[in-house]
Amino acid sequence: MHLTSLSGPAGARRPLSRTRFPGRRPSPFLVLLALLAVLPALALIVTTGGRAEAHGTPMKPGSRTFLCWQDGLTGTGEIKPVNPACKAAQQVSGTTPFYNWFSVLRSDGAGRTRGFVPDGSLCSGGNPNFSGFDLPRADWPLTHLTAGATVDFAYNAWAAHPGWFYVYITKDGFDPTRTLTWDAMEDQPFLTVDHPPLNGTPGTVEADYSWSGRLPAGKTGRHIVYMVWQRSDSAETFYSCSDVVFDGGNGEVTGIHDPGSPTEPPPGACTATRRTTNSWPGGYRSEVTVTNTGTVPMLGWMVDWTLPGGQSVASLWNGNATYGGQDVMVHNADWNGSLSPGGSTTFGYVVQGSGGDPSTALPCRVG
Repeated sequence: MHLTSLSGPAGARRPLSRTRFPGRRPSPFLVLLALLAVLPALALIVTTGGRAEAHGTPMKPGSRTFLCWQDGLTGTGEIKPVNPACKAAQQVSGTTPFYNWFSVLRSDGAGRTRGFVPDGSLCSGGNPNFSGFDLPRADWPLTHLTAGATVDFAYNAWAAHPGWFYVYITKDGFDPTRTLTWDAMEDQPFLTVDHPPLNGTPGTVEADYSWSGRLPAGKTGRHIVYMVWQRSDSAETFYSCSDVVFDGGNGEVTGIHDPGSPTEPPPGACTATRRTTNSWPGGYRSEVTVTNTGTVPMLGWMVDWTLPGGQSVASLWNGNATYGGQDVMVHNADWNGSLSPGGSTTFGYVVQGSGGDPSTALPCRVG
């Protein structure tokens, strides 16, 4: 892994060693330290030879959705926020966004920021399902950091997609009680991460992308670290706000209630069943029914499977698909991702190639 200092989109590379923060009071629910930083007026870019494979959110400094999920998750799987800001977010958006903490996305984002995500909606990325997390407040869960320190950071990987991460920070003098606007953000990302490697198994809290970088020198007081994750295989883009304070801390988190083990996946669950609706020499048509089999609403779903050899998808509807050889992953369309418990939706596809497909059950994940 290398970090590259640059004043534009390219520059001379220099290696940067990875250093881990020894937390004074590390939260037992957070997996890795995650934050990036930079000298003023410089941008950094991390490059690796691996593929970025994630569908998630920052875990450190934890995003609002991630830390509020931790704050509110009870031993029974219910969401009962304790933190005042998390409670306020629930009052605006309900509990569904807490269970879907890894899904703050825009399917049409294409990496866009200013002029696309409206002022006052940066933390939700303009996704109305997460508007409660845009509230200007000074009592969100908070990560304590030291300006200028070199740290490792991580981004949860809930599903497999390649892409880039763009990391911004607020300007000096930021006031967390005022509506977050693009004018409050530094004009350029201070770090760009180019397809970092995946660690662990997607679909778990432990899975992440990790890299290292230096926190901005000279920063003091409260700030927001704003991450934009842009898939390179589709227009889908993820957005997040992480509340931090530069007070000499080593990654400690304050403001969250002990919610139980975060290694347990959200209680949401889904199933996907496939049936062939038509066939002919050299091809067939299938329909897949996705059902929310959990006890809480979900905002999105993902179905992935491997086609038999010699087959390929010629067309697909009611979903957004990505392909890798015989592997197919389908993410919900904008209009059919939200399912109440027991609710169902369908997507269909046409395959070119002989032999059919005997599969009747396909892997399904909430996200």
